[in-house]
Amino acid sequence: MKNNYKEMTLDELKLEENKLKQELFNLTFQNSVGQLKDTSSIRTVRRNIARVKTVIHEKAVGAKE
Repeated sequence: MKNNYKEMTLDELKLEENKLKQELFNLTFQNSVGQLKDTSSIRTVRRNIARVKTVIHEKAVGAKE
């Protein structure tokens, strides 16, 4: 499930990043306790965080120019 992050504003991206980091924390905790059935969701969330950070960086560099 790829979201279209390039259409979001910088504030929306930062909120999305915080939401994904919280979700990653919860998934990691569930995995360590043994309650997580689908461990591939951790990988998906980590990649989504990287996508959001990439778009934030692109917008920051684009704003400087």
